[in-house]
Amino acid sequence: MAQNPRSCGHSGRNLYCQQELTALSNYNKQTPPTIKKLLLFPFNGNAREAASVVEAINRQQETWQLLGFIDDDPKKQGLRFGDYSVLGGREHLERDKDTFVLAVPGRPETFRQRQALIASLNMAPERFVSIIHPTASIGIDCTVGGNTLLMANVVLTANVSVGQSVVILPNTVIAHDSTLGDYCLVGASVSVSGGVTVGKNCYLGSGARIIQEASIGERSLIGLGAVVINNVAAGSVMAGNPARIIRESR
Repeated sequence: MAQNPRSCGHSGRNLYCQQELTALSNYNKQTPPTIKKLLLFPFNGNAREAASVVEAINRQQETWQLLGFIDDDPKKQGLRFGDYSVLGGREHLERDKDTFVLAVPGRPETFRQRQALIASLNMAPERFVSIIHPTASIGIDCTVGGNTLLMANVVLTANVSVGQSVVILPNTVIAHDSTLGDYCLVGASVSVSGGVTVGKNCYLGSGARIIQEASIGERSLIGLGAVVINNVAAGSVMAGNPARIIRESR
């Protein structure tokens, strides 16, 4: 049976596709889903937004039992967001081995460390899940990797490939035949034109615009509102309209 990215977990290299979404959507009209337990890591803005996405999913069909957040910072443990609290550190991953996890660390200052931080959780790949807002649009021949968060009104138009451990904020559009590498962070209202390749571990700031068929090298940061009209070398920090390199990333 095909699986629905809005309600199911996949391992790191397995993919969700639009055809699977349609198949299980029809199936779920007759068969109630199994409620799955979920933890969010860490207690940051991405994870709090993910909690809102989980609630939006559950309003349509009860799918997830969100247990709360985990975070390595003792100062955050015990804090609350809505009905959910920070339960403790990563020891909960060992204690609750039947629980799925969405790991969404990363800020503009730390996005290059995302891969290492997620790997340090030492979790079996099949425990990572992707969470996709019900209003996201996933077109024909699009794929989404595991441990990925797509927020409200994200659009993948056609034949778009989104890697694993990616976060895409609301109202972003990624056009046909584009590829977004693993561990990328994409801000709100970003526009990626057709045929664009974004290397792994990049940060695309909110409001950025990428011209068709451009290539963004891995570990690059595209600043807020930047308009990219040329290829970007790996490790670049870009800003402005048109975007210009302002420094190489550390």
